[in-house]
Amino acid sequence: MALTKKQRNGLLYAFIGVFAFSLSLPFTKLALKSFDPLFTAFARPVIASFIAIPLMLVAKVPALPRHLLRPTIFTALGAVFGWPILIAIALHRTTSAHVAVLSAVMPLVTAIIAVIKNKKQPGISFWVASILGTVLLVFFSLSRGGAGQSDLLTDLIIMGAVSASSYCYVEGAGLTNYLPGWQVISWVVVIVLPIAIPGAAIVYFATESQYTLHLDALLGMLGIGISSMYLGFFAWYRGLQDFGVAHGSQVQQLQAIMTLGWSALLLGESVTLTMVVSACGIVLCVLWALSNVNRQRETK
Repeated sequence: MALTKKQRNGLLYAFIGVFAFSLSLPFTKLALKSFDPLFTAFARPVIASFIAIPLMLVAKVPALPRHLLRPTIFTALGAVFGWPILIAIALHRTTSAHVAVLSAVMPLVTAIIAVIKNKKQPGISFWVASILGTVLLVFFSLSRGGAGQSDLLTDLIIMGAVSASSYCYVEGAGLTNYLPGWQVISWVVVIVLPIAIPGAAIVYFATESQYTLHLDALLGMLGIGISSMYLGFFAWYRGLQDFGVAHGSQVQQLQAIMTLGWSALLLGESVTLTMVVSACGIVLCVLWALSNVNRQRETK
């Protein structure tokens, strides 16, 4: 199925965004050598603000329109607090591999929320490809040791994080109808600073005696704030807007594969044949889901 120029650009932006997000787990693992998980959650927007505020001043960005304040707050609740804090709590209770298993449903949840909110049905073949890709993604995560012990409360916390993140993707993509993607995430970062700054300070001073500062941990913390919290959303929101939230969100299934690559390269984690086969299946499912982006339009 031929894509329009706008859709091709959107797909590229979505891929760049997922590429940036794929660095989040390796960077977080490095940061946790020297920082408390809750500190990493609060500090992300503070670090990002050192880029966002100067950019907004240089570009002379006008005040946020009043009618966009509510969706911006909702986006911030998911992107800045919902996902990072709930995942930090979950990681205290179970393994990162188990978190990855349940987080595998995020692209599917994002698509469901987008369809409900935007009232656009992508078609049966899309759902088949998306569900099959999700199943393979769960299997991929399990092959990395994700069947670790957990409990119902922990699993509910993880699903809460997934829901919060998925909702912020849909809400943030909607904001790009009125603002460029970089301004959306810039306002998200700025609007949470009154909470993020004292939150980061309180957690840091309460826990800093428990940790020893390492250079790679500091670089990891900077990476979370710059790449995962800010630059990744530049491209991600633009990609979802241009390609469509439901279809564009399926690109995120590739994030686990990219993360595996970074983990092997930066953290020395092993890669098995099962992982490679699962990864190939996931790629095919993503391509299948994306290939149906214009089909419904043509059949009407």
